[in-house]
Amino acid sequence: MAVPVTSPARSSVHPAQPRRRWSSQAPGRPPMAKLVATTLTSVAALGCLVLLGKLSGHLLLIPPMAASMALVAAAPHLPLSQPRSVIGGQVVSALVGVGTGLVSHSFWAAAVAGSVAIGATLWLRMPHSPAAATAVIGTMATTGQVSFVVCSGIAACILVAFGMLGSWLRGARYPTYWI
Repeated sequence: MAVPVTSPARSSVHPAQPRRRWSSQAPGRPPMAKLVATTLTSVAALGCLVLLGKLSGHLLLIPPMAASMALVAAAPHLPLSQPRSVIGGQVVSALVGVGTGLVSHSFWAAAVAGSVAIGATLWLRMPHSPAAATAVIGTMATTGQVSFVVCSGIAACILVAFGMLGSWLRGARYPTYWI
């Protein structure tokens, strides 16, 4: 019986290339014009949430909305950034969080709400990772549950609108799809 011939390990045939001390495999920086446009779009969108929140007396700028804007402005081509995922994901997650909060406001309940929100948005084909945090916040809300859900939906719509505006100003295409 013949013994198969194996080649030596790749490392012995091709020595590793020396790596520069601070080299990285991360993507390169975006062009300065895109970076500035993305930043200004985000400032305008989040500032609008603050202004409308002050005028209405409701809290529209919560941390998950800033994370949502990061996706919409900086990575508009991703499925997580599409209007279906941003708006639907935020509203579904707010509903999951508020529903869980009706049973318990504990940290355990918040952990369950965040997890269920991830599963629900995946099942509904509208995954949006920042929305899991919306579910956690919704669980902790002790009053104003209906307004929390409504405000989450309104804030998400505003973010999508600013994403569209910023995309239009840059000459890019957003959204890739709606439904």
